[in-house]
Amino acid sequence: MPTTLGQNQYGKAENRVVRITRDGATHHIKDLNVSVALSGDMEEVHYSGSNASVLPTDTTKNTVYAFAKEHGIESAEQFGIHLARHFVTSQEPIRRARIRIEEYAWERIGTPGEGEHSFVRKGQETRLAQITFDGEEWEVVSGLKDLTVMNSTDSEFRGFVKDGYTTLQETRDRVLATSVSGRWRFNWTGEGQRTPDWDTSYEETRKHLLQAFAETYSRSLQQTMYRMGARIIDHRDEIDEVRFSLPNSHHFLVDLEPFGLKNDTADGAVYFASDRPYGLIEATILRDGCEARIPVDLTNL
Repeated sequence: MPTTLGQNQYGKAENRVVRITRDGATHHIKDLNVSVALSGDMEEVHYSGSNASVLPTDTTKNTVYAFAKEHGIESAEQFGIHLARHFVTSQEPIRRARIRIEEYAWERIGTPGEGEHSFVRKGQETRLAQITFDGEEWEVVSGLKDLTVMNSTDSEFRGFVKDGYTTLQETRDRVLATSVSGRWRFNWTGEGQRTPDWDTSYEETRKHLLQAFAETYSRSLQQTMYRMGARIIDHRDEIDEVRFSLPNSHHFLVDLEPFGLKNDTADGAVYFASDRPYGLIEATILRDGCEARIPVDLTNL
């Protein structure tokens, strides 16, 4: 039966690169995990095994490290732009480059009078960036994962559908907790436009999603999630689309009646934090008039 080649790509995944710059006794760290995927005129390597159009994946790895030294790492997004432009413009068979970056944050350990070169790895979220370039247009999607948040009150869940299998009780006061995985797509598509300040955009976007989480009286995690995305779009003109995947990290009141104790939220309660199974709430929030481009399944982004 005849066959034909479909979508294909290749590259080097998870290149760990740490760039340390020195400003006198003050040092700065950028810690990235960079994955490169290239596609284009690659039929022959699949059909006949000819490598005439193949840039070795080892070369893409070397390029990541060389560019970290040559260009520095201003931001994850800008570093990805340098790499994507290079691969598409320097190799004729390559038509499209996709650069995915995870950034791990470090904070200083204060050592007054002894220089600023000691750091501790932050235990919060991982910053994310994906940069795609096809020789003409850019698509930049930033985001984060593993940002754990909790509201200890101002959350309820009631008025839901009940059937013969429903055992969950309604509540007017519950813990709302989740680990935020989010992506946001910029409306910057080329160098004819003003380039966003990527670091400022990330910090402000993170701030707005956290403020929306904290300030929303939640009747459902869906409502809170929508407010988070809407606040980002309302306050950040450079962003047209936000996609969230939020596990509902359930906290159940422990039954303490066998011990003669009343476990009441009004005077401080004890909860069992359940890691699975969990509700999984996902949605895309768009600027009016824009179309969705971020994949529904964030595990493939």
